[in-house]
Amino acid sequence: MNNKFKKQGLLGALIGKKMLMGITGLFLIMFLVVHCAVNALIFANDGGELFNKGAEFMGTNILIRTMEVVLFIGLLAHAFDGIYLERKNRQARSVKYVSHNPKANSTWYSRSMAILGILILMFLIVHLKHFWWLSRFTDHIAHSEATKLSGQETLFEEMKEVFQNPMVVVLYVAAMFSLAYHLMHGFQSAFQTMGWNHPKYTPCVKQAGFWFSIIIPLVFALMPIALYTGIIK
Repeated sequence: MNNKFKKQGLLGALIGKKMLMGITGLFLIMFLVVHCAVNALIFANDGGELFNKGAEFMGTNILIRTMEVVLFIGLLAHAFDGIYLERKNRQARSVKYVSHNPKANSTWYSRSMAILGILILMFLIVHLKHFWWLSRFTDHIAHSEATKLSGQETLFEEMKEVFQNPMVVVLYVAAMFSLAYHLMHGFQSAFQTMGWNHPKYTPCVKQAGFWFSIIIPLVFALMPIALYTGIIK
C-alpha cells in the first residue's frame, strides 16, 4: 500500500513538473514575441532612433521592469524543471531493449531538448552581459540620445560595437539555430502538456509552431549579421 501511494505521489509530482514546464514555456514564447518585436525596430535603419525609443520604454516602464523579475523566475524554473525531467526520463530508459529504436519514433531535436536548452542558457548569460547588465546596472548605457552623458552610449551604439566582432556574430547565429530546434519541439509540446489537444486545432498548432520556430530565430539571427555587414548603419 505504501509503495502504491509512493508511486502515485511520484506520478503526481512528475505531472506537476510537466505542467510547470508547459506554463513557463508558453510564458517564454510570449516574451520572445515582445523581445523580437522591440529588437526588430533596428531594421527601420534610422540610426537607431526608433530602436532607442523602444529600449527606453522597456527600460523605464515600471510594469516592464516588474515583468523582468517574473521572466527570470520563469526562465530559471523552466531550465531547472527541464533538467529534472530529462534526468527522470533517462532513469526511466535505463533498461535498454534490443528492439528499441528512438530514431524511429522521434526527431533528434525532441530527444535533445535538454542539450539545446543548456546551450541556449549559456548563450543567454553572454547576451545578458552584453546588453541587459550594462543597461540596467551600470552608467555605460544611456536610455536615449536626450539623456546621454559624456562617455555614454545608447543601446543601439552598443549593439553596433558588440557585433563588430565576427566571433560574437557567429555565437549569436549558432545560438539561434539551437533556439529554432528547441522551439520546433517545445512549442507544440507546451500545448500538448496543457491538454490543449483537438483533432481540428492541433494541426494548426503544429503549423504555427513550425513557422514560429523559424521566423523568430531568423529575425534574431539577422540582427547581428545586418549590423556586422553594415546593412544597418
